[in-house]
Amino acid sequence: MTRQSQRILTEILTEREKQNASPTVTAYHRIDGPGSSLDLIEFQEAFWRVPSMPPSLSEPDWSWSKGLPRTVGITIDSGTRATALPNSTGELSVQSMDFHFEVSAEPGNVLPVKENWLLKIMDVFGLSGIKIVLSNINPHTCSAGLGGSATATSAVCILANELAGRPFRNQHLVSLASRIEQHFGVSITGTQEQSNVLFGGIVDYVWMPWGLPENVELSGHDSGFGTSLRRTLLPPARYRDLQDRICVFHTGKARASTDVNSVWVRSRFNRLGYDRLKCFPEIAYEYGESIRKMNWGATLKSIEEYRRVRTDLCSEYMAGALEIHEVAEVFGGTSFPLGAGGGGTAFVFAPDPNTIMATRNELVGRGYTEICVKIREHGHEILNCEDLVELGQAEDAGLVSIYK
Repeated sequence: MTRQSQRILTEILTEREKQNASPTVTAYHRIDGPGSSLDLIEFQEAFWRVPSMPPSLSEPDWSWSKGLPRTVGITIDSGTRATALPNSTGELSVQSMDFHFEVSAEPGNVLPVKENWLLKIMDVFGLSGIKIVLSNINPHTCSAGLGGSATATSAVCILANELAGRPFRNQHLVSLASRIEQHFGVSITGTQEQSNVLFGGIVDYVWMPWGLPENVELSGHDSGFGTSLRRTLLPPARYRDLQDRICVFHTGKARASTDVNSVWVRSRFNRLGYDRLKCFPEIAYEYGESIRKMNWGATLKSIEEYRRVRTDLCSEYMAGALEIHEVAEVFGGTSFPLGAGGGGTAFVFAPDPNTIMATRNELVGRGYTEICVKIREHGHEILNCEDLVELGQAEDAGLVSIYK
């Protein structure tokens, strides 16, 4: 941004702060399930092959995609709020209210180190004199396996993109959020949490790490890491059918996602591990199909199969969630530690809504904390940013003077 447009932006932010109407992005978490970790670049590369795709994607079952890496994302109403405030020092600054840290740096001089990953995103957009404050919607979701760091990173990407006049499309933001978090050593991450924030709903994401093949009618729109073909599995009118069959509980244990994820990543290097992992894309496909068809018995089966292979490869996957799983089984259901596992949260699923209620009551009685969630259609909300986008677009057109 030019100095003139940055000065105008600072003035707008100062006035908005006085009005309690600061630019804000709320980014929402996801529940995953079978297909979890297949969004990591290591697995996208390991299992992706050019598919025999039809020129049209009108068939609902997408059977051509059965062997491709994919992840089902279910957007829920917990997440992270990012708010932009003016910073009188002229520096870039990020403050987390839940993790109790604040970092600052001079624009154009942000060191590419772990603690500066969010500052670097702001710097990518040419911003200055801005402070972004992060806060969780639900205090129980810190390090919970819900994709918290990726969700926060995506929120900062969206907000910075708005402040700069939307120079990037959604797919670019997915790639930026994923690569910065991964390459700065914050977490082992892929593209599912980021895609959930940008797109939202109950969606089957088929990962296209090299972009879309040329024979697809959607060609020319997206390319490169972060690209996905997206299939809506249930419309909002049917969310209740899935909502009534799930609940989410915190295990009370800290989540070691990077440690657990590293086991999946390493296991692809040996024949035994690779052969076990190779079944994941098809199980993930069946999981998505079971939700689309509302065949809840098949949903239970796919969750059990995926969890079993994960546990065989990494015993720590179920750490902290064993009792939750045992209770779920007693009532005819199952559980799935979210994200990489190893602690944090687990979602419980049962084909019969009545048994979910009984499972919930039993787990609450044993002292577990329920994270009450509702499935959402959209992965993020943007507030108080309309004229800021116009400012950025006016700068591109050489019309910044109209804002003076």
